[in-house]
Amino acid sequence: MNTRTFSAVWSVIRKELLDISRDRRTLAIALLMGPLLYPLLMLGMGSLAEHRARTQLDTALRVPVRGAEHAPNLIKFLATQNIVAIPAPADLDAAIQSQQHDVALIVSKDYASDWKAGQPALVEIVQDSTRRDADIPSRRVRAALEGYSRQVGALRLLARGISANVAQPLSVGDRDVATPEAKRGLVLSALLPYLLIMTSFAGGAFLIIDATAGERERQSLEPLLATPAPRGAIVSGKIAAACILGLFSLLLTLLAFKLSAQMTSGVGRMLDVGLPAIGKMLLILMPMSFIGTALLTYLSAAAKSLKEAQSHITWLMLMPLVPTFVLLVNPLKTQLWQFAVPFLAQNQLLLKVIRGEAISGQVWAVYLACGFGLAALLWFAAVRRYHNERLAISG
Repeated sequence: MNTRTFSAVWSVIRKELLDISRDRRTLAIALLMGPLLYPLLMLGMGSLAEHRARTQLDTALRVPVRGAEHAPNLIKFLATQNIVAIPAPADLDAAIQSQQHDVALIVSKDYASDWKAGQPALVEIVQDSTRRDADIPSRRVRAALEGYSRQVGALRLLARGISANVAQPLSVGDRDVATPEAKRGLVLSALLPYLLIMTSFAGGAFLIIDATAGERERQSLEPLLATPAPRGAIVSGKIAAACILGLFSLLLTLLAFKLSAQMTSGVGRMLDVGLPAIGKMLLILMPMSFIGTALLTYLSAAAKSLKEAQSHITWLMLMPLVPTFVLLVNPLKTQLWQFAVPFLAQNQLLLKVIRGEAISGQVWAVYLACGFGLAALLWFAAVRRYHNERLAISG
């Protein structure tokens, strides 16, 4: 790039940043929405989940039991587990479906006779498996019943002079090789990558839409294109200004996560992001910022009005969701080709940073080459579109 072209690019960058700085409300939304909204969203979700789990695990669980008179010892055992049996309503299924109760028990009429005969006695758990708020109560009841079953089974063997270990031929232990960082990353892996990718992908949307479709609608694009500056320099300046704004908003968002985590406890501590991790995330999301801005520049250049250009935001916002849904439904083992696929590559790399895993040089090389290569292609397409003289005419 020669001095004249660089000077033209820098002039366009200053012009676009100065223009958006005059619209303080738009600038505040572009810069502060992510840093304020996303940490509050993540911390709020974490706090609600932690409060729900603590409340449902520590408080007494009142469970409707039909046929409690057939199993008095079982009812007493459940009471020791902080599970209180209450009378069951007439229509137990309807009470569960209407969320009057989270879980219920039905003790079989033959419970006592089966118990005395040494046969398995039926106790039915009534629940609605589609209700997530009933997961913890259902697991508490099931765990208590399984514990009671194991305890009684061991006592029956001992009463016959048989060691309880006979009924346990295997002793199964767990060895979790996950690092503490990876375990903490479970809380973040569902939502944080999408938020960061969306912020980088559309972070400069406010500026680039106004700098392309907005100028065309205001009929101020023709004087700009009439200057001696090359079209490539004009487009590059607009894209660079939008990327600067988007990356600055992204940096503020990451710093907001770090600061908010330091001021909270419990789940909030899992959101702590160190400075090395912030640097890695910025490097990961930089190609996405150029890709999103160049793509929106290409689309907005042909729009005849701001409203037409803004309509593209609706479907562009859905694109970062694709890898999130794919990985949710069909988790993939990490392979090198994934780091060449837009959105999926960013998602996988962000998960590695969140989990505290090392990223090899080969992965970095493939990702950066493919990411910036795609950004260059979109930039070239946007420049070629700006060579169309009809863009200078509104309507």
